[in-house]
Amino acid sequence: MSIVLDLGGLGPADLVAAPCAMSELMASLHILAEPEHHPEAADWTARAAAAGPELRDELSLFAPLWARFRCRLFFPRTVPPPAMPPRVPHVASLGEELAAVEELPEDHFLDLVAPGILGTAAQHAPPARELRPGTAAAEDYIRRCVRRSYARGELARQLVAAPSELRDRLLAVLRAADTAFFAEDWRTLRPALEDHAREVHRRLTVLPQGAPPAEGWGTSAGGTPTSLRSPADVLAELLPTAARVGPGERVRLDKLQIDEVKVAPRPLVLVPSARVWPHLTVKHEHPSCVVVQYAARRTTPDGQLTLRDLHDRLMALTSPGRMELCRHLLGEPITTSELAARLGSSEPQVSRTLRTLRDAGLVRSTRDGKLVRHRLATDVVQRLGQDVLATVSR
Repeated sequence: MSIVLDLGGLGPADLVAAPCAMSELMASLHILAEPEHHPEAADWTARAAAAGPELRDELSLFAPLWARFRCRLFFPRTVPPPAMPPRVPHVASLGEELAAVEELPEDHFLDLVAPGILGTAAQHAPPARELRPGTAAAEDYIRRCVRRSYARGELARQLVAAPSELRDRLLAVLRAADTAFFAEDWRTLRPALEDHAREVHRRLTVLPQGAPPAEGWGTSAGGTPTSLRSPADVLAELLPTAARVGPGERVRLDKLQIDEVKVAPRPLVLVPSARVWPHLTVKHEHPSCVVVQYAARRTTPDGQLTLRDLHDRLMALTSPGRMELCRHLLGEPITTSELAARLGSSEPQVSRTLRTLRDAGLVRSTRDGKLVRHRLATDVVQRLGQDVLATVSR
């Protein structure tokens, strides 16, 4: 399962990478709401929860907005303006972003928040003009939210009845969270994320040594010089579980979701994050831009797996024979011939079994003179539970 992004037709100003304070705050609040899904952030979660215990009830009320579907309100709605030097984006402060939310027309706020409360791409929220108290569309929307969860139903009722009051309450809790723990965290995270954004733009404009410019990348429709690198190549480099597919500028993102998104004529905004791992979020329902929030390098555990990699690794352990061999590999490194003698099998049969386990990353083989010794990759086996959780959470 995957989302395919078709990047064909994007010009040099149509792909921007920039950190976003509201998006990072949302990722942080998601961790607080679902700490069992983020064991890697246990220390941070404990510190943040201790810093704002009085916020627990209010954050719980709004938790559906930063659950897996992720409310569109928390993502950029415009392409961040460039700053000096060229192509380094300006990063708004959280205060500026919250002030912009405060200034949104009420209907715009409704259109951004209503799908987030419903919380599923399989159903559509009605447009703001239909979300009026007492209308059939509003009552049906509330019923659908209630069926998903009581918390979503309660938020839906409040949104329909008094959207401005709900916005004020949401902004108050976000500002309180900023004061309690996020402001200090953002001061630490922001410089590294800005450096990452600069690196993305450098990759778009600097070719690897000896590589020709991407075919078809000369000028945009307006005559502006384009990037030397294909955006699809750069995106595939940035995201460990992404890969180019088929003809044209198409990239497959490994997610438990099926969709194909034509980006142009909208711009693509890449939002690097230090807190979003293991999730990868693609928001394309808004007409302003397509947003991809992803874990920046050096903020994620090593060795992220694709769904296929995880499948192969688990399947390698389903055979009783391979499991028995793993037990022998748990101690000191051992040769193929010694394994064959212990198991009462032929060396070719043991070699085939070892190859299956090695291809799945579960066995490491090292040469010792003329001998090759094998050992179970215990760190990989120990991490399997987290790999499963991380892969299904994307």
